[in-house]
Amino acid sequence: MLFLKALLTGLAIAAPLGPIGALCIQRVLRSGFLAGLAGGLGTALADGLYASLAAMGFAAFAALLERISLPLGLLGGGFLIWLAIKGWPRGGQAVEAAKAPTQRGLLPTVATTFALTMANPATVLSFAAIFAGLGLAETASTGAALAVVAGVFLGSMLWWAFLSGLVAALHHRLPDSFALWTARLSSLMMGGFGLWSLARVLL
Repeated sequence: MLFLKALLTGLAIAAPLGPIGALCIQRVLRSGFLAGLAGGLGTALADGLYASLAAMGFAAFAALLERISLPLGLLGGGFLIWLAIKGWPRGGQAVEAAKAPTQRGLLPTVATTFALTMANPATVLSFAAIFAGLGLAETASTGAALAVVAGVFLGSMLWWAFLSGLVAALHHRLPDSFALWTARLSSLMMGGFGLWSLARVLL
């Protein structure tokens, strides 16, 4: 029961289409299913790490978040804004540029998405709220904690595998402009979340 609850938590945290979801769709359109899955793996690893911290005790997890909120918000906000600027399609051949495959390997994709998820303030707030509401942070044994971490990781990976597979399957049925608008939406969402993160810690 605990594992199932954690699995559903992983799905619930990963499923909302935020900047990471838009980035995953963009990578699938440009480089295929494995690129999207690699990005999903980075996100799932970050989700699992947050779950392990929360499973150790919600009070300690909340105290840790309070201590790192300022540097995390600054780094995360700056990182998101940098990705937004870097990913915005430019030039007269914007459609072709948005569809052109990237040369980045799978391991750098995992690392980039892991860092982005760890620094994403929305992920932090989601874990704090959901773990408190469902009582997942009250696990008393090592086995229960492992079940929570494994469930969150697997739930997150299931969502990213589904999303990457769906986009890959529909790729050739989508209009050419879809990749362009996805790239723009991804950049706008990342830029918006980045500005919100900076404003939240500075104001």
